Amino acid sequence: MSLKTSISGTLISIAIGILVALATSQNSINFFGFPLLIICFIYCYLIHWIFFIHGYVNQTEHYFDAIGSVTFVSLSVFLIFVIQDFYAFLICSLVGIWSLRLGSFLFKRVKKTGRDTRFIEMKKDFFWFFLTWNLSALWVFLSYVAGIVAVTSKYSYELSFTEIIFCIFGFFVWLIGFLIEVIADNQKKKFKEDIKNKDQFISHGLWSWSRHPNYFGEIILWLGISIIAFPIFRGWDYIALISPIFVYYLLVNISGIPMLEKAADAKWGKDENYIAYKNKTNILFPRKPK
Repeated sequence: MSLKTSISGTLISIAIGILVALATSQNSINFFGFPLLIICFIYCYLIHWIFFIHGYVNQTEHYFDAIGSVTFVSLSVFLIFVIQDFYAFLICSLVGIWSLRLGSFLFKRVKKTGRDTRFIEMKKDFFWFFLTWNLSALWVFLSYVAGIVAVTSKYSYELSFTEIIFCIFGFFVWLIGFLIEVIADNQKKKFKEDIKNKDQFISHGLWSWSRHPNYFGEIILWLGISIIAFPIFRGWDYIALISPIFVYYLLVNISGIPMLEKAADAKWGKDENYIAYKNKTNILFPRKPK
Protein backbone atom coordinates (compact mmCIF):
# COMPACT_ATOMS: atom_id res chain seq x y z
CA MET A 1 0.00 0.00 0.00
CA SER A 2 1.33 3.45 -0.91
CA LEU A 3 2.36 6.00 1.74
CA LYS A 4 -0.31 8.44 0.53
CA THR A 5 -3.06 5.83 0.78
CA SER A 6 -1.98 4.75 4.26
CA ILE A 7 -1.85 8.29 5.64
CA SER A 8 -5.10 9.41 4.00
CA GLY A 9 -6.83 6.23 5.16
CA THR A 10 -5.68 6.84 8.75
CA LEU A 11 -6.86 10.47 8.71
CA ILE A 12 -10.22 9.49 7.21
CA SER A 13 -10.79 6.73 9.78
CA ILE A 14 -10.06 9.15 12.63
CA ALA A 15 -12.25 11.86 11.06
CA ILE A 16 -15.20 9.48 10.67
CA GLY A 17 -14.90 8.45 14.30
CA ILE A 18 -14.74 12.07 15.48
CA LEU A 19 -17.78 13.12 13.43
CA VAL A 20 -19.91 10.21 14.67
CA ALA A 21 -18.76 10.78 18.27
CA LEU A 22 -19.57 14.50 18.17
CA ALA A 23 -22.97 13.92 16.55
CA THR A 24 -24.05 11.19 18.96
CA SER A 25 -22.73 12.83 22.14
CA GLN A 26 -25.40 15.55 22.26
CA ASN A 27 -27.44 13.67 24.88
CA SER A 28 -24.53 12.06 26.70
CA ILE A 29 -24.15 12.53 30.42
CA ASN A 30 -20.93 14.23 31.58
CA PHE A 31 -18.02 12.52 33.29
CA PHE A 32 -15.63 14.95 35.03
CA GLY A 33 -16.97 17.74 32.84
CA PHE A 34 -16.74 15.92 29.49
CA PRO A 35 -19.40 13.97 27.56
CA LEU A 36 -18.94 10.34 28.57
CA LEU A 37 -19.45 9.17 25.00
CA ILE A 38 -16.50 11.31 23.83
CA ILE A 39 -14.33 9.77 26.54
CA CYS A 40 -15.33 6.30 25.29
CA PHE A 41 -14.37 7.29 21.74
CA ILE A 42 -10.96 8.62 22.80
CA TYR A 43 -10.30 5.49 24.84
CA CYS A 44 -10.93 3.23 21.81
CA TYR A 45 -8.17 4.99 19.88
CA LEU A 46 -5.68 5.52 22.71
CA ILE A 47 -5.53 1.85 23.68
CA HIS A 48 -5.00 0.86 20.02
CA TRP A 49 -2.24 3.45 19.54
CA ILE A 50 -0.42 2.22 22.66
CA PHE A 51 -0.44 -1.39 21.52
CA PHE A 52 0.41 -0.42 17.93
CA ILE A 53 3.74 0.86 19.25
CA HIS A 54 4.37 -2.48 20.94
CA GLY A 55 3.33 -4.39 17.83
CA TYR A 56 5.49 -2.37 15.46
CA VAL A 57 8.59 -2.33 17.68
CA ASN A 58 8.37 -6.10 18.18
CA GLN A 59 7.07 -6.79 14.65
CA THR A 60 4.21 -8.90 15.94
CA GLU A 61 0.51 -9.11 15.16
CA HIS A 62 -0.27 -11.70 17.86
CA TYR A 63 -2.15 -9.23 20.02
CA PHE A 64 -4.03 -7.40 17.27
CA ASP A 65 -7.35 -9.23 17.58
CA ALA A 66 -6.95 -9.55 21.35
CA ILE A 67 -6.63 -5.78 21.79
CA GLY A 68 -9.94 -5.26 20.01
CA SER A 69 -11.48 -7.67 22.50
CA VAL A 70 -9.70 -6.01 25.44
CA THR A 71 -11.06 -2.63 24.35
CA PHE A 72 -14.64 -3.94 24.15
CA VAL A 73 -14.41 -5.69 27.52
CA SER A 74 -12.61 -2.96 29.46
CA LEU A 75 -14.94 -0.30 28.08
CA SER A 76 -17.95 -2.43 29.04
CA VAL A 77 -16.69 -2.95 32.60
CA PHE A 78 -16.00 0.78 32.94
CA LEU A 79 -19.50 1.74 31.76
CA ILE A 80 -21.19 -0.78 34.06
CA PHE A 81 -19.20 0.62 36.99
CA VAL A 82 -19.89 4.27 36.14
CA ILE A 83 -23.54 4.08 35.03
CA GLN A 84 -24.89 1.30 37.26
CA ASP A 85 -28.31 0.92 35.66
CA PHE A 86 -30.20 -1.80 33.75
CA TYR A 87 -29.22 -0.61 30.27
CA ALA A 88 -25.54 -0.50 31.17
CA PHE A 89 -25.67 -3.98 32.68
CA LEU A 90 -27.62 -5.56 29.80
CA ILE A 91 -25.87 -4.00 26.82
CA CYS A 92 -22.35 -4.02 28.26
CA SER A 93 -22.70 -7.62 29.49
CA LEU A 94 -23.80 -8.83 26.05
CA VAL A 95 -20.95 -7.01 24.33
CA GLY A 96 -18.48 -8.27 26.93
CA ILE A 97 -19.59 -11.89 26.56
CA TRP A 98 -19.30 -11.72 22.77
CA SER A 99 -15.91 -9.99 22.75
CA LEU A 100 -14.37 -12.32 25.34
CA ARG A 101 -15.46 -15.37 23.37
CA LEU A 102 -14.34 -14.04 19.97
CA GLY A 103 -11.13 -12.46 21.22
CA SER A 104 -9.93 -15.60 23.01
CA PHE A 105 -10.90 -17.73 19.99
CA LEU A 106 -8.91 -15.55 17.56
CA PHE A 107 -5.94 -15.16 19.92
CA LYS A 108 -5.62 -18.94 20.42
CA ARG A 109 -5.87 -19.46 16.65
CA VAL A 110 -3.03 -17.01 15.91
CA LYS A 111 -0.87 -18.47 18.70
CA LYS A 112 -1.44 -21.99 17.36
CA THR A 113 -0.62 -21.14 13.73
CA GLY A 114 2.26 -18.86 14.74
CA ARG A 115 1.20 -15.94 12.56
CA ASP A 116 -1.63 -14.13 10.87
CA THR A 117 -0.96 -14.13 7.12
CA ARG A 118 -2.77 -10.79 6.71
CA PHE A 119 0.15 -9.03 8.42
CA ILE A 120 3.22 -10.61 6.79
CA GLU A 121 4.01 -7.52 4.68
CA MET A 122 1.78 -5.03 6.45
CA LYS A 123 3.64 -4.97 9.77
CA LYS A 124 6.89 -4.00 8.04
CA ASP A 125 5.37 -0.71 6.86
CA PHE A 126 4.86 1.79 9.72
CA PHE A 127 2.02 3.77 8.14
CA TRP A 128 0.21 0.74 6.67
CA PHE A 129 0.39 -1.06 10.01
CA PHE A 130 -0.74 2.12 11.84
CA LEU A 131 -3.69 2.42 9.47
CA THR A 132 -4.77 -1.10 10.39
CA TRP A 133 -4.74 -0.33 14.12
CA ASN A 134 -6.76 2.84 13.51
CA LEU A 135 -9.29 0.86 11.50
CA SER A 136 -9.53 -1.58 14.41
CA ALA A 137 -10.21 1.32 16.79
CA LEU A 138 -12.89 2.62 14.42
CA TRP A 139 -14.35 -0.89 14.22
CA VAL A 140 -14.67 -1.07 18.00
CA PHE A 141 -16.25 2.37 18.30
CA LEU A 142 -18.68 2.17 15.38
CA SER A 143 -19.71 -1.41 16.20
CA TYR A 144 -20.40 -0.41 19.80
CA VAL A 145 -21.70 3.13 19.22
CA ALA A 146 -25.43 2.28 19.39
CA GLY A 147 -24.91 0.57 22.73
CA ILE A 148 -22.67 3.35 24.06
CA VAL A 149 -25.22 6.01 23.08
CA ALA A 150 -27.99 4.20 24.96
CA VAL A 151 -25.85 3.50 28.03
CA THR A 152 -24.47 7.06 28.33
CA SER A 153 -27.73 8.84 27.43
CA LYS A 154 -29.39 11.12 29.98
CA TYR A 155 -32.69 9.58 28.87
CA SER A 156 -31.92 5.99 29.97
CA TYR A 157 -33.09 6.48 33.54
CA GLU A 158 -36.01 4.04 33.73
CA LEU A 159 -37.69 1.39 31.60
CA SER A 160 -41.08 1.96 30.01
CA PHE A 161 -43.20 -0.91 28.67
CA THR A 162 -42.01 -0.13 25.11
CA GLU A 163 -38.37 -0.21 26.17
CA ILE A 164 -38.89 -3.56 27.92
CA ILE A 165 -40.32 -5.03 24.70
CA PHE A 166 -37.35 -3.73 22.68
CA CYS A 167 -34.95 -5.14 25.28
CA ILE A 168 -36.53 -8.61 25.15
CA PHE A 169 -36.73 -8.71 21.37
CA GLY A 170 -33.22 -7.29 20.93
CA PHE A 171 -31.80 -9.79 23.41
CA PHE A 172 -33.23 -12.76 21.48
CA VAL A 173 -31.93 -11.35 18.18
CA TRP A 174 -28.49 -10.97 19.81
CA LEU A 175 -28.70 -14.51 21.21
CA ILE A 176 -29.53 -16.00 17.81
CA GLY A 177 -26.60 -14.19 16.19
CA PHE A 178 -24.22 -15.14 18.99
CA LEU A 179 -25.16 -18.84 18.81
CA ILE A 180 -24.78 -18.89 15.02
CA GLU A 181 -21.29 -17.37 15.29
CA VAL A 182 -20.18 -19.69 18.09
CA ILE A 183 -21.50 -22.86 16.42
CA ALA A 184 -20.02 -21.93 13.04
CA ASP A 185 -16.58 -21.15 14.53
CA ASN A 186 -16.53 -24.39 16.52
CA GLN A 187 -17.59 -26.46 13.51
CA LYS A 188 -14.75 -25.01 11.45
CA LYS A 189 -12.25 -25.40 14.30
CA LYS A 190 -13.07 -29.09 14.72
CA PHE A 191 -12.94 -29.59 10.95
CA LYS A 192 -9.43 -28.14 10.73
CA GLU A 193 -8.21 -30.11 13.74
CA ASP A 194 -8.99 -33.40 11.96
CA ILE A 195 -5.86 -34.36 10.03
CA LYS A 196 -8.04 -36.09 7.42
CA ASN A 197 -9.35 -32.67 6.38
CA LYS A 198 -5.96 -31.13 5.70
CA ASP A 199 -6.13 -28.71 2.73
CA GLN A 200 -9.90 -29.31 2.45
CA PHE A 201 -12.76 -26.82 2.78
CA ILE A 202 -15.67 -27.17 5.16
CA SER A 203 -19.10 -27.64 3.59
CA HIS A 204 -21.21 -29.25 6.30
CA GLY A 205 -23.24 -27.97 9.25
CA LEU A 206 -23.96 -24.25 9.12
CA TRP A 207 -21.35 -24.00 6.37
CA SER A 208 -23.72 -25.86 4.06
CA TRP A 209 -26.24 -23.05 4.53
CA SER A 210 -23.80 -20.17 4.09
CA ARG A 211 -20.15 -19.82 3.05
CA HIS A 212 -19.63 -17.40 5.96
CA PRO A 213 -22.20 -18.20 8.67
CA ASN A 214 -19.99 -16.81 11.45
CA TYR A 215 -20.07 -13.36 9.83
CA PHE A 216 -23.83 -13.59 9.41
CA GLY A 217 -24.12 -14.32 13.12
CA GLU A 218 -21.93 -11.34 14.00
CA ILE A 219 -24.06 -8.97 11.93
CA ILE A 220 -27.23 -10.27 13.56
CA LEU A 221 -25.95 -9.91 17.13
CA TRP A 222 -24.98 -6.26 16.55
CA LEU A 223 -28.43 -5.70 15.10
CA GLY A 224 -29.77 -7.06 18.39
CA ILE A 225 -27.73 -4.51 20.38
CA SER A 226 -29.11 -1.70 18.19
CA ILE A 227 -32.68 -2.91 18.77
CA ILE A 228 -32.15 -2.80 22.54
CA ALA A 229 -30.71 0.72 22.30
CA PHE A 230 -33.23 2.14 19.84
CA PRO A 231 -35.97 3.40 22.27
CA ILE A 232 -33.43 5.60 24.08
CA PHE A 233 -32.38 7.54 20.98
CA ARG A 234 -33.25 11.21 20.58
CA GLY A 235 -32.27 13.61 17.79
CA TRP A 236 -28.74 12.98 16.49
CA ASP A 237 -28.58 9.70 18.43
CA TYR A 238 -30.15 7.90 15.47
CA ILE A 239 -26.84 8.21 13.64
CA ALA A 240 -25.73 5.40 15.97
CA LEU A 241 -27.85 3.04 13.87
CA ILE A 242 -24.80 3.01 11.62
CA SER A 243 -23.52 0.23 13.93
CA PRO A 244 -25.00 -2.90 12.26
CA ILE A 245 -24.72 -1.24 8.83
CA PHE A 246 -21.01 -0.62 9.40
CA VAL A 247 -20.43 -4.18 10.62
CA TYR A 248 -22.23 -5.53 7.54
CA TYR A 249 -20.26 -3.30 5.14
CA LEU A 250 -16.94 -4.05 6.83
CA LEU A 251 -17.40 -7.83 6.74
CA VAL A 252 -18.96 -8.04 3.28
CA ASN A 253 -16.86 -5.48 1.41
CA ILE A 254 -13.55 -4.85 3.20
CA SER A 255 -11.85 -7.05 5.80
CA GLY A 256 -13.89 -10.22 5.97
CA ILE A 257 -15.50 -11.98 3.06
CA PRO A 258 -13.44 -10.48 0.17
CA MET A 259 -10.14 -11.61 1.71
CA LEU A 260 -11.39 -15.10 2.53
CA GLU A 261 -13.08 -15.59 -0.83
CA LYS A 262 -9.92 -14.51 -2.64
CA ALA A 263 -7.80 -16.93 -0.59
CA ALA A 264 -10.29 -19.77 -1.11
CA ASP A 265 -10.45 -19.18 -4.87
CA ALA A 266 -6.66 -19.23 -5.06
CA LYS A 267 -6.52 -22.53 -3.16
CA TRP A 268 -9.55 -24.43 -4.49
CA GLY A 269 -10.63 -22.39 -7.52
CA LYS A 270 -10.09 -25.32 -9.89
CA ASP A 271 -11.59 -27.93 -7.58
CA GLU A 272 -14.89 -29.11 -9.06
CA ASN A 273 -16.33 -29.84 -5.61
CA TYR A 274 -15.50 -26.33 -4.45
CA ILE A 275 -17.00 -24.80 -7.58
CA ALA A 276 -20.18 -26.81 -6.99
CA TYR A 277 -20.20 -25.73 -3.33
CA LYS A 278 -19.95 -22.05 -4.31
CA ASN A 279 -22.71 -22.38 -6.89
CA LYS A 280 -25.20 -23.93 -4.48
CA THR A 281 -24.32 -22.05 -1.25
CA ASN A 282 -25.07 -18.39 -0.55
CA ILE A 283 -22.08 -16.25 0.30
CA LEU A 284 -23.61 -14.80 3.51
CA PHE A 285 -27.35 -15.12 4.13
CA PRO A 286 -28.24 -18.71 5.08
CA ARG A 287 -30.29 -20.74 2.65
CA LYS A 288 -31.41 -24.34 2.90
CA PRO A 289 -28.92 -26.53 1.00
CA LYS A 290 -30.08 -27.56 -2.45
